[in-house]
Amino acid sequence: MTLELAVRFAEIILGFAIFQQGLEFIRGQQPEKTLGLIRAVLAILLMLGLQPLLVESALLVTAIMLIKRFQGPYNGGSDTMTVLVLLCLWLSHVAPSRYWQEIALGYLALQLTLSYFQSGWVKVVNQDWRSGRALQQVFALSAYPVSESVRLWAGRPQMLQVMSWSVMVFELLFPLSLLNQTLLIVALGIAALFHLANALLFGLNRFFWIWPAAFPVIIWFQARLMSVF
Repeated sequence: MTLELAVRFAEIILGFAIFQQGLEFIRGQQPEKTLGLIRAVLAILLMLGLQPLLVESALLVTAIMLIKRFQGPYNGGSDTMTVLVLLCLWLSHVAPSRYWQEIALGYLALQLTLSYFQSGWVKVVNQDWRSGRALQQVFALSAYPVSESVRLWAGRPQMLQVMSWSVMVFELLFPLSLLNQTLLIVALGIAALFHLANALLFGLNRFFWIWPAAFPVIIWFQARLMSVF
């Protein structure tokens, strides 16, 4: 995948993610209601590929306004990832040379890799995650809109321990996927299914769209690494 194609695909997915986020704010209060509408319109322009530099500049400004409005990211990790992807794509457009374009996108690819590895590391050093109790508490006591049938999973500790270790092993081994493109594609497919499961089970729909927005970039990055080494 070429750098230009990776950027274009990333902008399309990012645009869809921001459009979804914008719609959430439209039903809220001012000023986020107006900001949400503006961001939804800008997201459509981004998906269409119309003046991406200007559109991403405007999206960064509105993102800063929302951060100031809520005294930090409104939705935690998903909003932080949104700004990261947006900023790196914006930098790729303003970069003075191909070298600096690659630096900006390489940074995004490394941050995506670290986001999985760090998440796995935080879990594996936690006894509750290793034993499955952390997931048990998530299913039993979660404030997210979990169905009653899903909450019953809290009564299956052995299954939850297997699930916990499956997630931790995948996240910790994710950096190794950079060694082979086929392995990376498989890893990204598993990651997408993981985010989809979180969206279906816990309503974490924002995570499902924003993490894959960086997938085209890491596919380009892996190929670029192999061409160097």
